[in-house]
Amino acid sequence: MMQSVKEIAFIKGSHGQHWVGNGFPVRNLFSYADMARDLSPFLLLDYAGPVDFPPTARKLGVGQHPHRGFETVTIVYEGGVSHRDSSGGGGTIGPGDVQWMTAGSGVVHEEYHSPDFSRTGGRFEVVQLWVNLPQQYKMTHPHYQAISREAIPQVALPKNAGHLRVIAGRYGEVIGPARTFSPMNVWDMHFSTAQRFVVEVPEGHTTALFVLRGGLQSGNRAVHSSELVVMEKAGTSVGFEVFEDTRVLFLGGEPIDEPIVGHGPFVMTSHEEIQQAIDDFRKGRFGEMLPSS
Repeated sequence: MMQSVKEIAFIKGSHGQHWVGNGFPVRNLFSYADMARDLSPFLLLDYAGPVDFPPTARKLGVGQHPHRGFETVTIVYEGGVSHRDSSGGGGTIGPGDVQWMTAGSGVVHEEYHSPDFSRTGGRFEVVQLWVNLPQQYKMTHPHYQAISREAIPQVALPKNAGHLRVIAGRYGEVIGPARTFSPMNVWDMHFSTAQRFVVEVPEGHTTALFVLRGGLQSGNRAVHSSELVVMEKAGTSVGFEVFEDTRVLFLGGEPIDEPIVGHGPFVMTSHEEIQQAIDDFRKGRFGEMLPSS
């Protein structure tokens, strides 16, 4: 069967930079408030950094806050992040590591620079995704996946163009370690030389590419550092020319064809479910954080 190439739907820059807590200088590329249908099953992409932090004894990050109805995925490129949540999950991740937290029925959690990174300082660069849960799983029990860089398979790209790390989904016969509730691909791609890259993707799936550094070109349109390119749903392959020393986060997934109703840290399928989430959180039904050691 002949492949049809996905065309670019649009290219998007960030909404500008803001601070999340006192540790994450974030540029938001999209959220459920503006692009819920276009990017489903992905709800949000925040890009923190790259920025240099001096050594400090202060605790930098964001304190206790709730989530319900989706998953948070934190990918560390440089620096370190320590996480704790009310379900008992948590840990510290460094360069190349990923934490995949299923908020499900509700958690309270906190995220800070890791103690080692705070002590030494240095370059900090992190991407956080919010991934929607299908309605039948929105009230699933909270769960935490700590995925070390050693657990993420790395595949050499054709013509020695670089490598691709499969965080979730599959690339060829290589399967990523993240357990997901709907079909998706999350790949960390590093191109060391200028090259053309083509990959087959399912018809109708969402496909988006976030360029962390370097750049790429699809057709006659260029995508630069810190920009997101979103492809049309129609088509069975994605092809682009990539520049030398380019890093791309590839996002692909089966859209969840259900209502998306969000309010701050809660994403459900109806306003009634949102109100219930607010009420449950206020009444302490998301659990409590244990005192930090």
